[in-house]
Amino acid sequence: MANQIAVIAILAIGMTLVIITGGIDLSVGSLIALSAVVTTMIVRDFCGGTNAGAAGMFAAGIGGIAFCGVCGLITGTFITRLRMPPFIVTLAMMLVGSGLAYRLAENQSVYQVPDSFVWLGRGADLFGLPNAVVLMLLLYAAAHIVMTQTRFGRNLYAVGGNTEAAHLSGVPVQRVILIAYLLCGLLAGLGGVVTASLLKSGSPTYGQMYELYVIAAVVVGGTSLSGGKGTMPGTLIGAFIIAVIQNGMNLTNVESNTQKIVLGLVILSAVLVDRVRK
Repeated sequence: MANQIAVIAILAIGMTLVIITGGIDLSVGSLIALSAVVTTMIVRDFCGGTNAGAAGMFAAGIGGIAFCGVCGLITGTFITRLRMPPFIVTLAMMLVGSGLAYRLAENQSVYQVPDSFVWLGRGADLFGLPNAVVLMLLLYAAAHIVMTQTRFGRNLYAVGGNTEAAHLSGVPVQRVILIAYLLCGLLAGLGGVVTASLLKSGSPTYGQMYELYVIAAVVVGGTSLSGGKGTMPGTLIGAFIIAVIQNGMNLTNVESNTQKIVLGLVILSAVLVDRVRK
C-alpha cells in the first residue's frame, strides 16, 4: 500500500503545480504506461535485458522520464503558444501517450529485466522505509521549499490567482505555465519508472484511471480547481486519503464500477467544499 501511495503522491506533485496555474493535465495516467514501457524496452534492447547492470537501469529510467518530459513540454507549448484549452490538449496527449505505449510494446508487456530492477519499487533500505516512499518524501520536501521560498513558487500562485495581474506585474506567465506542464510530465515519467520497478515489467495497461486518482488527491488536499491556491503538505494528505479509500475498496472486493462512483463523489464533495469556502 505504501508504494501505491508513493506513485499517486509523486504524480500529485506535478498535478498540483498545473492546477495552481488554473490548468489540468489528463495525460498523467497514460504517461505512466508510456514511461514504464520505454524504460523496460531500453533495459531489454540496449542494456542487456536480464543481465543489465545498475548504470544501464539508471540510464533506462532517465530515458523513460525524459520521454514523458518531452510530452509535457509539447503539452505546455500547445497551451501557451497556441492558446489551446488545457482540457483538450491533455485529453489529446492522453490518447497519444496510450497509443504510443501500445505501439511500442506491440500490445504486450515487457518482462526482460533483471531481478535487481525492483530495487526502487520494492526495496526498503532506510530504516525499513520503502525506497519509493523515501523518494516521495524527498520530492515533497523539495517541492514545498520551491513553492514557499522561491520566485517560481510565488509566480505559480500569481498566475493562478489572476493571470492578467501577474502579467502586468512582470511575471513571465507563459514560461511559468510551460514549466509547470514540463514538471508534471517529468514526474509522471518518474511515477512510471516506480510502477515498472514495483511490478518488474512495463505494460501499456499501467496507469489506467490514475489521472482521476491524482486529481482527486490534489482537490481533496485543498488545491482549488480555479487556481491560485494549494499546498504540497495538503496534496500529500490528499494522496494518502485517496490511496486509503482505494485500497480499502480493493480489500473489501468493491466492484470496479462502484469504485468509480465513489471516486467521482469524492471529487464532487471536495470541489463543493472549495466553493462553499469561497
